[in-house]
Amino acid sequence: MTSTQVSVENLVLIVGATGGVGQIVVGKLLEKGFKVRILTRNAAKAQKMFNDKVEIAIGELHNPTTFPAAMVGISHIICCSGTTAFPSARWEFEHTPNLVEWIKLFLNPEVAQTKAKNSPTKVDAQGVSNLVQAAPHNLKRFVFVSSCGVLRKDKFPYSILNAFGVLDAKQKGEEAIINSGLPYTIIRPGRLIDGPYTSYDLNTLLKATTEGKLGVVLGTGDKLTGQTSRIDVAAACVESMQNSDCERKVFEIVNQGARPSVINWEKLFSKLS
Repeated sequence: MTSTQVSVENLVLIVGATGGVGQIVVGKLLEKGFKVRILTRNAAKAQKMFNDKVEIAIGELHNPTTFPAAMVGISHIICCSGTTAFPSARWEFEHTPNLVEWIKLFLNPEVAQTKAKNSPTKVDAQGVSNLVQAAPHNLKRFVFVSSCGVLRKDKFPYSILNAFGVLDAKQKGEEAIINSGLPYTIIRPGRLIDGPYTSYDLNTLLKATTEGKLGVVLGTGDKLTGQTSRIDVAAACVESMQNSDCERKVFEIVNQGARPSVINWEKLFSKLS
């Protein structure tokens, strides 16, 4: 079914807006004329990245007391937050571990999780749950970027990817959204490819095109495996947000086969019904 038109009543909150997928989501929403608010810890970085064309709410996923201002008047949420699957500086430990401490962290996933401020559990499980609880009851759609493999955590290569619980956390985030009663769309990409890998300005984001030559394939039941362009994931977030065929749906997205000149998202989504 066709998507509804943009209206002045649509204000989209983006969580994870300065990340690789999130940056492109913001660019695509602005290009379509949506009003955009982002939840971020770094206002200066966001203002520079998006040329002051978005509203900024200061907040952190692990601190729900920072959410109220971000939730005022929003119609949709797109959550594309996340952290690395394995311990890294992005996990935000209290101090930068030395070599011996890094080794200990990699040998003990439970300790690594407890010592990190930004671990998968705290971002994708607890953080998403916090976001769900704070979301307005009249929200039109909650779009969440999860991952292929959440139902195949015991199978290679997902068993390796999940060594520090990233797929466990994504699944808990999914469950919090599904059980909330909110209208939702959950998107599970494969291994992410294509930039941006760093912070680009808005003009660059609006011109972003996938370097991949493969088409877009959607599936259900967590059966697909492969790579997925960040640009296609972002497009899926934006295109599915108002599409009725995507409401209360969970689907995988990978790049396979010949790529058409234009991706027909409505046709792809119609097969999910």
